Amino acid sequence: MKNITLGKYLPYDSIVHRMDPRAKIMVLLIVLISIFFDAGFIGYALIGAFCLLVLLFSKIQFSYVLKSLKPMLFMMVFLLVINVLVMRTGEVWITIGSFPIYQSAVFQTLYIVIRLLLIVSLTTALTATTKPLDLTLGIEHLLSPFKRFGFPAHEVAMMISIALRFIPTLLEETERIMKAQASRGVDFKEGTLKEKISAIISLIVPLFISAFSRAEELANAMEARCYNPEAPRTRYKQLKWAQRDTLAIVTSLVLAVGILGLSLIGVA
Repeated sequence: MKNITLGKYLPYDSIVHRMDPRAKIMVLLIVLISIFFDAGFIGYALIGAFCLLVLLFSKIQFSYVLKSLKPMLFMMVFLLVINVLVMRTGEVWITIGSFPIYQSAVFQTLYIVIRLLLIVSLTTALTATTKPLDLTLGIEHLLSPFKRFGFPAHEVAMMISIALRFIPTLLEETERIMKAQASRGVDFKEGTLKEKISAIISLIVPLFISAFSRAEELANAMEARCYNPEAPRTRYKQLKWAQRDTLAIVTSLVLAVGILGLSLIGVA
């Protein structure tokens, strides 16, 4: 559980921390869209260089991001096996016995792994450099034009912020329950399939009870403070746009245009 870093804020003093949350969210969306363009390894290398610069400017170690990928190793291996068994196009890369493995299967898996790495790096950089309150304000400001169409911008921003805020709390609660269950003889690593299922159930049930309890406490606290999402409200903290925010947007747009150009000309 300690490997999951999404949602954890790191109180460092960096230029990325001081950026406007609206700019960081917009940069994230632009680069995420660019990731899904078929620009080949050259395009992914450019996006990877951009991600490394973001991590460097935000003072976040790359090993911190890699922790989030450890729970995905099983999924990556599973995708590799599925692609090897299903895909039968392109040249044969290697033959194991009488079973051929095609290059397209390996490359397709590499594309997926690289995309996951880039997505995790960017989302981790956003949540690690942005406070939950600032993230809520940024999302609400970006969604505010849709209010004229009846879209609940404030409610959506609040839900996203609460969800991100409670990810570390739920992970800590899960670890606490696992230690409590292990002290009572529950083994989460070894045993038969039936015993593992029983161990997982013994973990999920108290975790859900704890989550619902925390949700009820939060709702009661918000009601006690007369929280009304539809009421007009003022802000103690005002978001300020700076030149660095404009530069970040322009840089991400240039990167997106370059990736789109590579995908259109079919560079691999």
